[in-house]
Amino acid sequence: MKSLLTLWSKLACEIASRCCTSADRDIKTVSARAEHEGLSFLAITLADFGKDFERSLDRGHVAPTAFSSWRKRGGLPLFLRGFLEHVFDPASGVLFEDPSKDCILGVRQLTLLFSKAEVPCSYERDQAAFDQYLECETEVRSADAQRDPIDLEDFHRVSSMLFASLLTRIDSDVYHGRVKPRHGPGSTADRLVGNQKWNNRYWPERLNQVFPAWEFLIPNHRFSDVLDEVDFREPGTELPARVITVPKTLKGPRIIAMEPTSLQFMQGGLQQLFYDYVEQNPVLRDMIGFLDQTPNQRLARQGSLLGDLATLDLSEASDRVSMQLVDTMLSNHPHLQRAVQATRSLRASVPGKSPTDSSRRTVELAKFASMGSALCFPIEAMVFLTVIFIGIERELSTPFCDRNQLNRFRHKVRVFGDDIIIPVDFVQSVVLSLETFGFKVNENKSFWTGRFRESCGREYFDGFDVSIVKVRDIFPARRSDVQRVISLVSLRNQLWKEGYESTVEWLDSRIRKLIPEFPVVPESCSLLGRHDYAGFDRHSVDPNLQVPLVRGYGVRAPIPINSLDGVGALSKWFLKKSSLPAAEDHLERSGRPVVVNIKLRNARLEN
Repeated sequence: MKSLLTLWSKLACEIASRCCTSADRDIKTVSARAEHEGLSFLAITLADFGKDFERSLDRGHVAPTAFSSWRKRGGLPLFLRGFLEHVFDPASGVLFEDPSKDCILGVRQLTLLFSKAEVPCSYERDQAAFDQYLECETEVRSADAQRDPIDLEDFHRVSSMLFASLLTRIDSDVYHGRVKPRHGPGSTADRLVGNQKWNNRYWPERLNQVFPAWEFLIPNHRFSDVLDEVDFREPGTELPARVITVPKTLKGPRIIAMEPTSLQFMQGGLQQLFYDYVEQNPVLRDMIGFLDQTPNQRLARQGSLLGDLATLDLSEASDRVSMQLVDTMLSNHPHLQRAVQATRSLRASVPGKSPTDSSRRTVELAKFASMGSALCFPIEAMVFLTVIFIGIERELSTPFCDRNQLNRFRHKVRVFGDDIIIPVDFVQSVVLSLETFGFKVNENKSFWTGRFRESCGREYFDGFDVSIVKVRDIFPARRSDVQRVISLVSLRNQLWKEGYESTVEWLDSRIRKLIPEFPVVPESCSLLGRHDYAGFDRHSVDPNLQVPLVRGYGVRAPIPINSLDGVGALSKWFLKKSSLPAAEDHLERSGRPVVVNIKLRNARLEN
């Protein structure tokens, strides 16, 4: 905690110097409150201040309800006042016509520095997240029951205009057996990892009806005797998705669901078809992103500069996508519809209500899928895009008749996950449309009235990039805290890139106590080192290649021993993802590393 406070103080002094003000009183305030409130002050209370600041930028003034837990004088809080007075009028709280961009960046950096620290939450916050998951499921079910048939007709019509050609291609691939399944890297509900997923012997009967086990679970018919070992479960006895939490922020965890291996296997094959065909469609790839966030970021900058585009963010986005909507979207493509239904978990298992309760509650799912399903990301993007265009046509009071009418919104409407870009003129109708279909717009992260915009991890004010560096983990106490050492070096290099030289100098002294060999290296080097403009350190020369070597600590993350042979090995060979040769020991080692360490070694500078 002391190190985090020192980091904040160093950064505050350096930013204050840039902004021609003082942060002395702010440092005293943070130190005093953090001493009494702990890490939650840095990660939650300060972050709430930052969110109020962003809302004030968007509104163009400081609302009376903003910064409600902070002492004020006139229209502004006393905390960080030296910065705020260069952004808002001190008496009225109205945003200046030309506020200091450095001060805007500074306030965001100082208040949101710890907002994304991935530290475990309290049990109470974890349980609240599970309760919210169950409540969300109830709301999805209620929205399905109350949905107007006209809304479903509009959803079907607009989704058909957008995706008919895409869905037809995938439907044909399913019918002709061209789905190439793939295992994902993550954990599964049946606890199979790495190579052992290829020995999976669980195959639900409803999955078998669409993707027969003899075709996808074994290499060829010569191994049909393996099918005698397969557990073909009926729907009522299927293995549920396993709902768990993973660290997100101190304020609350992220909820994900681990899918059974067999379902995840086939989901991966369908996912790749969605990704490939969207990328091949020149119109859809301008409206939907799966891998590249930069188009959203460019449009967010445009919106902040010209005021023509809004950025919207959804709360609990994936958990609110109803299976009813997905079925409606796929209704004209029966083979794909059956495939999506067959690869979807019907139930989810949620932890009990107390720390000592090892039992889990199993619930029937009305949602399409939770985060963790390979199909969650592409399907939710298609659902959101459909609902957006329903809102646009309702604002125009004219139903879209053909796809050409939709094409004029290229480079104006874009969806990446729950990050949405739309024209400002249609914000109210699109928000209403989203709410009509059961989604919740996150007002704290949606912007359209002022000059502030945020999308896919980048923030802009009036075209100026005000994105910040964020601490992702607490500081390491010893070298053996490898992940935290790696995170600290990354933080140092990010702050260096933003020009915080004094803070970086302090971090360098801190890091050298953990790893004495901390050389200057290029960004492409594999060692843990400093990025700097003053060239690179060279310690020796490779005697064979005659290239310079540098000595430092390299990260070593050995892939776990997880051997595979027999039927599973042959299946893996036939279904390997790439045409490139497989790793030499891929049948001996597989899965995500469970141990990470660092070791002093030499490395080539061009690595």
